[in-house]
Amino acid sequence: MREYLLTLCITAAVTYLLTGPVRKFAIVAGAMPEIRARDVHREPTPRLGGIAMFFGLCAGLLVADHLTNLSEVFEKSNEPRALLSGAALIWLIGVLDDKFEIDALIKLGGQMIAAGVMVVQGLTILWIPVPGVGTVALTQWQGTLLTVALVVITINAVNFVDGLDGLAAGMVCIAAAAFFMYAYRIWYSYGIEAAAPASLFAVILMGMCLGFLPHNMHPARIFMGDSGSMLIGLVLAAGAISVTGQVDPDLMNLFSGSERNSVHQMVPVYIPLVMPLTIIAIPAADLILAIVRRTWRGQSPFAADRGHLHHRLLEIGHSHSRAVLIMYFFSALIAFGALAYSVNAASMWIVLSVVFLSAIGLVLLLLPRFTPRAPRWAEGL
Repeated sequence: MREYLLTLCITAAVTYLLTGPVRKFAIVAGAMPEIRARDVHREPTPRLGGIAMFFGLCAGLLVADHLTNLSEVFEKSNEPRALLSGAALIWLIGVLDDKFEIDALIKLGGQMIAAGVMVVQGLTILWIPVPGVGTVALTQWQGTLLTVALVVITINAVNFVDGLDGLAAGMVCIAAAAFFMYAYRIWYSYGIEAAAPASLFAVILMGMCLGFLPHNMHPARIFMGDSGSMLIGLVLAAGAISVTGQVDPDLMNLFSGSERNSVHQMVPVYIPLVMPLTIIAIPAADLILAIVRRTWRGQSPFAADRGHLHHRLLEIGHSHSRAVLIMYFFSALIAFGALAYSVNAASMWIVLSVVFLSAIGLVLLLLPRFTPRAPRWAEGL
C-alpha cells in the first residue's frame, strides 16, 4: 500500500507543479477560446491542462516501474505500456483540438485508433459473464469491438460531463478511488494478480485528478480541455477493461465463499462487469440523454447545448460550487454503493444506506425549487 501511496503523491505533485507553467504556455499559445453560449464561465480561460495531467501519468508509471512490488506489474503484463501508448495518442489529439478545434468525427476516429493501439498491445476484453450462460470467451474481433466501444463511450461520457469547474476531475477521482479499492481487494485479498494493473491505473488516475483540481476548482484558472478529459476517460476505461476482460470471472466464484445454490452465488461473477459501468453511470446517462435530446430536435448528436445535468442544476437555482458538490455526492453514492455490494451482496444495511442517502440527495437536489431565484451560472456558494 505504501508504494501505491508514493505513486499517488508523485503523480499528483508532478501534475500540480506543471499545471501553472502549462497555464502560462496556453495563454501564450492562444489556447483561450472565446466564450460560447453554452459556457457557464464569464472570462476566457486557458485550456491545455491535459498537458500537465499527461506528464503526471508518465511520472506515475515511471515511479511505479522502479518500486519493488509495483515493478512486477510491468514485468508480468504489457498493459502499462499499452495504456501509455493509447494515452499518448489520445492526448496528442486532445492537444490539437484544444488549440485548433478539430472536427468531431476526426476526434471520434482518433479515439477508436487509440483504443485499437491498446488492443494490439494486449489491453483488451477476453471474456465476459453472460446471465444464464456463465463465462463466455470472446473471439479476437468480438473482444476488439467491445473494447473499442467501451473506450469510446467512456471517453465521451467524461468529456460530456466536463462542463463546470472541477466537475470532471472530481467525479473521475471519486470513481477511481472506488475502483482502486475494488481492484486492490481482488488482488490483495483474493490473490488474483491479473487485477494488479487495474489498481495501478486507478491510483495514477487519482493522482492526475488530485493534482489538477486545485487549479480547476471554481473559479477555474485553467481547464483540462479535451487533452485532459479524453485522457482521463481513456485511463478510466483502461482500468475497467483490465479488471473486467483480463480477470476470469469464474475465479471470483472460487473466492466468494457463497453456497453453490445460494441466491448470491453469481454476484461475484457479475461485479467485474457491473462495477466499471457504475463508475461512469452519471456521465453515461448525461451522454445518452444529450444524444436523444439533440436527435429529437433534429440536431447533430455532437452539437453542444446547455441541457446537461449540471446545467439543469444551475437553472433550478444551485450555485456553481453547490452543483458540483451535488454531482460529487451522487457519483460517490453510485461508485461506493457498488463497491459495498461487491463486498457483501446479502447485507440489507447496504440497501437501506443507499436508499437513505439517495433521499438526502434528492432533497438537496430539489431544495432551490422552494426558494425560486435566477440561475446562478458563475457564482460561488
